Amino acid sequence: MNDNKNMFIAIGLSLLVLVGWQFLILAPQEEARRAALEVEQAELEKSQPKATLNHEGRVPSLEAKQPDSSVIIPGETLPTAQEILEKGSRVKIATNRLEGSINLVGGRLDDLLLRGYREEISDKSPLIRLFHPVGSNNAYYAETGLVASAGGPKLPDSKTVWEVEGNDVLSVENPVTLKWDNGEGLVFKRTYEVDENYLFTLKDKVENSLTSDITVYPYGFVSRRGRPSTSGIWILHEGLLGVFGEEGLVEVDYDDLEETPKIEQVKADTGWLGVTDKYWAATLIPPVGSSFKGRFAFNSGVVPAYQADFLSDPVTIAAGASTEIETRLFAGAKETVLVDAYEKEQNIKLFELLIDWGWFYFLTKPLFYALHWLFAVFGNFGVAILAVTIAIKIVFFWFANKSYISMSRMKLLQPKMKEIQERHKEDRQAQQQAIMKLYREEKINPLAGCWPVLIQIPVFFSLYKVLFVTIEMRHAPFFGWIQDLAAPDPTTIFNLFGLIPVDMPEWIPLIGIWPLLMGLTMFVQMKLNPAPPDPTQQMIFNWMPVIFTVMLASFPAGLVIYWAWNNFLSVIQQYVIMSRQGVDVDIIGNMLDTFRKEKKSKQIEKTD
Repeated sequence: MNDNKNMFIAIGLSLLVLVGWQFLILAPQEEARRAALEVEQAELEKSQPKATLNHEGRVPSLEAKQPDSSVIIPGETLPTAQEILEKGSRVKIATNRLEGSINLVGGRLDDLLLRGYREEISDKSPLIRLFHPVGSNNAYYAETGLVASAGGPKLPDSKTVWEVEGNDVLSVENPVTLKWDNGEGLVFKRTYEVDENYLFTLKDKVENSLTSDITVYPYGFVSRRGRPSTSGIWILHEGLLGVFGEEGLVEVDYDDLEETPKIEQVKADTGWLGVTDKYWAATLIPPVGSSFKGRFAFNSGVVPAYQADFLSDPVTIAAGASTEIETRLFAGAKETVLVDAYEKEQNIKLFELLIDWGWFYFLTKPLFYALHWLFAVFGNFGVAILAVTIAIKIVFFWFANKSYISMSRMKLLQPKMKEIQERHKEDRQAQQQAIMKLYREEKINPLAGCWPVLIQIPVFFSLYKVLFVTIEMRHAPFFGWIQDLAAPDPTTIFNLFGLIPVDMPEWIPLIGIWPLLMGLTMFVQMKLNPAPPDPTQQMIFNWMPVIFTVMLASFPAGLVIYWAWNNFLSVIQQYVIMSRQGVDVDIIGNMLDTFRKEKKSKQIEKTD
């Protein structure tokens, strides 16, 4: 009882320290940082002329009007993406990894599908659509361009109809150039380039034939109409994000943006910003060599709009000269190796954080690369998980051995402990003191058995993170019925694992074969351990495998396979060590004793 009391006191004090730190230290620091940002913004607005942006309002468009000035009426049925694509004037995109089109109205990239990724496992399932055309209910697109200060020259905007100059299909080998003449001495050319993966390069060239210099401000935004469905789990960020110089990574959830519709960022010389889903993202990398101001914005119209945008420092184009401004856009799958390569080769600061590695970054990312390397060896991520588990067991072999030896010695002391319990049956405090004295005399640490579990928790969470956030695990098969290691085991005991052709209601949990194997191995392992002296603790330990089976049934199958395989290896290791220590390891006998005790306990309850 005292141990339990001390544990609760320790938990309470820990929570008190955390809460106190949050309110007394972190909160004042955050308030001071915000005040400094407000001062910096005020000084910036005084020193820099405010740009008058296009007819949709400040870059980007998050006013009441929807793209192309079309107002959505409640109850109105909007055209589908396919209907919009069939009517508009467009330039086709065709690479080995992408297909879609560029809208000649506004020069927007608003139609993009990812080859190689489908909505479901079936080959007949539709391709993943990243960008949706402007005018559809789920419009999602990227736009770059130039705006001028008040009274500046006429510039292309969202209604500008561009003309194709030369090649009319964008591919890896063939860029596409669009042209527009403002009729007042300025010619604009926008060139789209794409690499063999998901990186677009957009070059805005301005030819100034006027007799005076002009000044323009480069901008870009990723805009999304309609709130997307998200995983809704705290370990994964889905929403808007960016890196802004020394400020580092900034993440803004959809809920946060709805509460604060405009979130300005610090002015930065390097960085990127955009919108991310679990597996896909669209991010802009502003022009190199120029400072930019980032912002996240929200408009609560009939269809809510979310947007990440930037406005760069002004660029002056001399009379009779021309200038080219380059902006990059990543739009595709968040493949780890590719994202890391872009960070290094394209010099994109902290671009690896586009993938949410979480607090255990120092474990999750190395663990992913270990799995990735083993996948290259075995050709199966499930087998890679089994191999990584063996490697982890080897790394922590010494700790586990010490723990199992300690538990073996505790098991040998079970008769003496039972004697103490009988002798001090009416005095729990004296019983605990006598048991602790026995531990000291035998030089046994009763907490040693916790080491394997404590060591396993960070690894378990890191593997869960890797399975959950990395696209490489999506639709990755194992063997048999496991065709997606990132999804739960699809079988369930309630229809005899598919033998009865009945679809179970969604409210019934899927308790499949692998969760049951995990629960069974956990139960066997716990039966090898010495029984806790306290009857309440014994009951909790007996029910833990059942609780974990139900809990982990909804977790990714790859994680459950890891846990079951880890338990199996632990049982073998513990069995060998305990046998060498002279312990009579009778797994079946221990299991039968458990059932007999439960049966006897129920009989006593009925008698009472």
